Amino acid sequence: MPKVLDINGFKFYFFSHEPNEPAHIHIDKAGSTAKFWLLPIELARNIGFNAKELKEIRLLIEEHQQRFLEAWYGYFGTKR
Repeated sequence: MPKVLDINGFKFYFFSHEPNEPAHIHIDKAGSTAKFWLLPIELARNIGFNAKELKEIRLLIEEHQQRFLEAWYGYFGTKR
């Protein structure tokens, strides 16, 4: 489970066994979890985050999108 970023209490990571899905990032904080697609940035799943937290997460993903994509493609290889 490669961790890509830890910021504002949010842990951003992806699972090493999900290479056949489009590029995405998982986010955990205090028992809540979400998954966002990276191209385009879009919420895929949410368990426990409120609207304010999801907005903060989305802004962080926008700010660090390139880093997340580089980590994804660096781990899994070329774009799928």
